[in-house]
Amino acid sequence: MNGLRSDSGFDHPALLYRGDDEYLTGTTAFVRSAVAEHNPVLVAVPGTNLGLLRNALTDVADRVVFADMAVAGRNPGRILPRVLTKFAADHPGRRVAMVGEPIWPGRTELEYPACAMHEAVINAVFAGRDAAILCPYDAERLDDSVIEDAWLTHPMMIEFGDIRVSDRYADPLETAHAFNQPLPPPPADAETLSYGEHSSLAAVRCFVRRHASAFLSPDSTEELVLAANELAANTIEHTPGHGRMTVWTEPGMLVCQVEDTGHLTDPLAGRRMPDRERPGGFGLILTHDLCDLVRVHSCPAGTTIRLHKHR
Repeated sequence: MNGLRSDSGFDHPALLYRGDDEYLTGTTAFVRSAVAEHNPVLVAVPGTNLGLLRNALTDVADRVVFADMAVAGRNPGRILPRVLTKFAADHPGRRVAMVGEPIWPGRTELEYPACAMHEAVINAVFAGRDAAILCPYDAERLDDSVIEDAWLTHPMMIEFGDIRVSDRYADPLETAHAFNQPLPPPPADAETLSYGEHSSLAAVRCFVRRHASAFLSPDSTEELVLAANELAANTIEHTPGHGRMTVWTEPGMLVCQVEDTGHLTDPLAGRRMPDRERPGGFGLILTHDLCDLVRVHSCPAGTTIRLHKHR
């Protein structure tokens, strides 16, 4: 896997695997190469695959940090700021190696666009950094369209043991923009609340709490209230118009949607930690921290942010 190292310092290959043997061959070779070079290593993959890798890497386990991506990356928008860039920040001045598997057959159609956008913007967030992130894709069980997107979001591909440059890799921000699609409309019976003054933030909190408390645990309710309040406050501070809060239930989850007239032009917002020396910029980071899924659509006409909390 040493052949992955590029002149730019950052490598982001996708591993297309078929079955456990190909998975372990590709991932363990990557990890062992990094360990041999004395690089910090993170393995963040979902449950079953995490067990496979733990068992296969017992001899170097003390040199590897393991994380269950189905937990740490349950919300795809949390993976970059809270898993990958955090690990890199914890090892300043060193080349880091990470196995990150954000897309697996258990991901839902609802989650997938956020996952694909994550894979695209990795290339912008880590550009110029001394790091390697290997992303495994189950080529047998994932839909063909998912594999096609992997060719768009990864500069290099590994398949059947061969490493080659992706001839379909595209500009990461342009690719991210392609996943900035309008969200399906809320159900007709969803309840709404309009807001627009600082004094109405209390009404926003009461509105969300009233609906959430009948469906979520007390802790989850307060997390959603805090996330919704943060977005409503951003509307009031950064846009000239009013906002609208909409709440409804879907199987196993509560959904809270915030709409306003602002235009979110930065596809990295909420996925890259803001400059700590400048005030603000942490609202979307906090929202991702508090919710199980965050979907965003923004255009010159306005922005829609949809928050999901599992029951």
